[in-house]
Formats: sequence, structure tokens, C-alpha cells
Amino acid sequence: MPERIMFVQLKTGYDTDAGPCWIGRVTFTKTWRTADFHGRTLRRVTGTAYANFDANFYDVETNEGYWLSGPKRDRTDSRYRHQTPVVDDDVRAEYDAFLAGAPLPGRERG
Repeated sequence: MPERIMFVQLKTGYDTDAGPCWIGRVTFTKTWRTADFHGRTLRRVTGTAYANFDANFYDVETNEGYWLSGPKRDRTDSRYRHQTPVVDDDVRAEYDAFLAGAPLPGRERG
């Protein structure tokens, strides 16, 4: 299954871009419709299946909305508020290398 280092933010229960956020390893299924992050199964929002327009994934057990995206070198991962995400220990070296200019694992060609 494909793995990516991603920016992940909880959207449900918080004002715009005010939820807790992480930089962590996300594992996707072959179809990229389902992701595993911190033991949660997240499913991609499609059509009008999820009312929160600010989320692109939702937790299948709790229905909480999440935003998943590739991290940005300038650290402006959230759109309106600039909070510092918690960087998971298992991705810290790769994320620091990315911030210094290296490509992310699995994204060497873009």
C-alpha cells in the first residue's frame, strides 16, 4: 500500500483551520480512497456524502472530518491560521530533509 508523509488536520469541532494538526505517515489503499492515520480509518469525501466542505476525508467510525494534503516547505499548510503541526517521531528526519530541499519519499518525481 502506498505511504506518504502528509499534513493532517482535524476539522470537526473547531473553527476554520483551528483544529489540531500533524505531519505524519499516512498509508493509502491502492485506490487512494481510504487512508490509515494514527490507527484511524479515513475515507475520502465524495460528492455530497459529507456536509463539511472543509474536509476531504472523514473517520469511518466517528464521522469526524479531516483535511489531508502534502506538506508545504514554507509551512503554510493550513489556509487561514498558521499553527505548528506536531511532527511524528517516525517521519521527523524525512520531514526535516524535505524542509531543507529534498523530495518527500514517494514523491521524487513530483
